[in-house]
Amino acid sequence: MSPDPTTVHPLPAHDRVVFLRPLITSPKIVVGEYTYYDDPEGARDFEHRNVLYAYGPERLIIGKYCAIAAGTRFLMAGAEHPTMGVSTFPFTMFGGRWAEQTLDIVTAMPSRGDTVVGNDVWFGHQVTVMPGVRIGDGAIIAAGAVVTADVAPYTIVGGNPARPIRQRFADADIERLLRAAWWDWPTDLVTEHTRTIMAGTPAEIESIGKQLGQSGS
Repeated sequence: MSPDPTTVHPLPAHDRVVFLRPLITSPKIVVGEYTYYDDPEGARDFEHRNVLYAYGPERLIIGKYCAIAAGTRFLMAGAEHPTMGVSTFPFTMFGGRWAEQTLDIVTAMPSRGDTVVGNDVWFGHQVTVMPGVRIGDGAIIAAGAVVTADVAPYTIVGGNPARPIRQRFADADIERLLRAAWWDWPTDLVTEHTRTIMAGTPAEIESIGKQLGQSGS
């Protein structure tokens, strides 16, 4: 039997672990099923404590089956300050004549766009993700990393700024996994093949995916 993705606390004895999808209320945040956040303090407040500066139209999109450790934060595009002139001080946000005289400067600033996280991504403790970053399926973000640039699928990155450490699989195997897209399989099929998903090979995942027509040609 698989856990219910609509349950906030999938482990009743551990309030620190929450499935995020049933907790999200903001239309700017989209989270896939089974993605969880683990935090001993305020796990239920992820939307407000861990998604910061979400003032603009940009969205945070997180896929399915992601594991997010305590302290991981997503900085949204609202954190940007103008840098085209002498001062970076955000006069506009304080209203009044300051806003009247500077609003056009702020609205003309280019946006970094949505922040997009793929499926089956593991975020270590205290990761920071900068605005507009795209993180591919199967990536691993090491503890304390500051992600300032896109991360390729099935790549391990770490450091400040985060740099690639290594690919988890060879290019051909990554292509197999992306075509199979196990995270899109029906939950009962995922449950049936959990052991293979955790400890099997890309070729084995590809073989199962072919049965669903999800491994391409």
